[in-house]
Amino acid sequence: MEAVEVQGSEMGSGNNVMCLLTDPEGEPLGSSLYLPQNVGPPQLQEIVNKLLNNEERLPYAFYISDQELVGQLGTYLQKNKVSVEKVLRIVYQPQAIFRIRPVNRCSATIAGHTEAVLSVAFSPDSRSLASGSGDTTVRLWDLNTQTPLFTCSGHKNWVLSIAWSPDGKYLVSGSKAGELIVWDPQSGRQFGNPLTGHKKWITGISWEPVHLQAPCRRFVSSSKDGDARVWDVSLRKCVMCLTGHTLAVTCVKWGGDGMIYTSSQDCTIKVWETTQGKLIRELKGHGHWVNSLALSTEYTLRTGPYDHTGKTYSSPEEMKAAALARYNKMKGNAPERLVSGSDDFTMILWEPSVSKHPKARLTGHQQLVNHVYFSPDGQWLASASFDKSVKLWNGITGKFVVSFRGHVGPVYQISWSADSRLLLSGSKDSTLKVWDIRTHKLKQDLPGHADEVFAVDWSPDGEKVASGGKDRVLKLWMN
Repeated sequence: MEAVEVQGSEMGSGNNVMCLLTDPEGEPLGSSLYLPQNVGPPQLQEIVNKLLNNEERLPYAFYISDQELVGQLGTYLQKNKVSVEKVLRIVYQPQAIFRIRPVNRCSATIAGHTEAVLSVAFSPDSRSLASGSGDTTVRLWDLNTQTPLFTCSGHKNWVLSIAWSPDGKYLVSGSKAGELIVWDPQSGRQFGNPLTGHKKWITGISWEPVHLQAPCRRFVSSSKDGDARVWDVSLRKCVMCLTGHTLAVTCVKWGGDGMIYTSSQDCTIKVWETTQGKLIRELKGHGHWVNSLALSTEYTLRTGPYDHTGKTYSSPEEMKAAALARYNKMKGNAPERLVSGSDDFTMILWEPSVSKHPKARLTGHQQLVNHVYFSPDGQWLASASFDKSVKLWNGITGKFVVSFRGHVGPVYQISWSADSRLLLSGSKDSTLKVWDIRTHKLKQDLPGHADEVFAVDWSPDGEKVASGGKDRVLKLWMN
């Protein structure tokens, strides 16, 4: 520990603080050590890199009870009146090496849809963008020329949900009529006939992660009819029906360890295995409809092998290996976490592979929780509510961090930048807003839509944001 001694040599021991460095999960990094009060993030970075034997120096941020340490230890202790009698726990969090710049201007307003835009989604490699609309079409957009590429017609009712396969080979859309169509993003044509079986509208679509199966073949859909169905795009049929919910299924996620999670208006969340579709667990705790689910690994699952570097892959095997490496690195030794947001104004944090009991209940919203989303690194959790606020929570403990206020209408959807430093929200008030996670402040206000913003997405490479809403236009935002 000579690095510490050097910096502390001219300090009297009276000014030293006994500190324990821990990772976000609470695992200590070595034993407690005395640090001088003039130590700040740069010195702590040196210590952590040294203790972890990192060959190349990695950036870290440091937190004391969920508050980021931005200056010297002594200043923090004084300001927060912290006793130096007991050991001070400092949590170190790895930061993305790359930085995403906040988007600040609208680079294109693309007309084409003749009804509200209900969903927007960038492809995993960030090269394409899809949108689903009340005009019954799915549209694919060329991001280089910022013009429409294909109009995919085939649905007979509103397109409510779209999802790219994590290898980028397919796009699936689900409609208000309950049918699903699998599209070829390269040609805009549909693969085979619509997939039918659901009796009511589609509420969610989630693909099997590419690190479990490459090329991607299976996805799961949830419906207002109370069922979830697993489909195989090669066989073009439903291979499993997950039945058991007594009311509408509102959301579905296919987890990184192979389980499927469904949330329902029957107030429960069910956990299913995916070889035979058996129910493994039931998560109970909400007092009203469960609206939204998010997984701590979701960003990595969605993007599969692709990251901000733009690397391409020549074979499914190569993709699978790259996706598995990314997933394992992101997940670490901790279990995959699930969060549920409900009409009862609360959220619950779960570790479904470990226990059926809630890990934490997150309270504070004054209205229903509409959308929940973990940051790409899993350290943060954001929630959007009809109470016009976006709230930020610790993604591991569920502890409340801050409320982002500024919207004057319900917040419909949120999306994260790939480096987990910025959060985007879209609202009924016709604006998008970008929030800075470190300063807890509004970074950018993005007006421009003429009506409610229903859907927002931040491209995985961090370069662009897409938004769509009631005014029927798709907007692209750049920095």
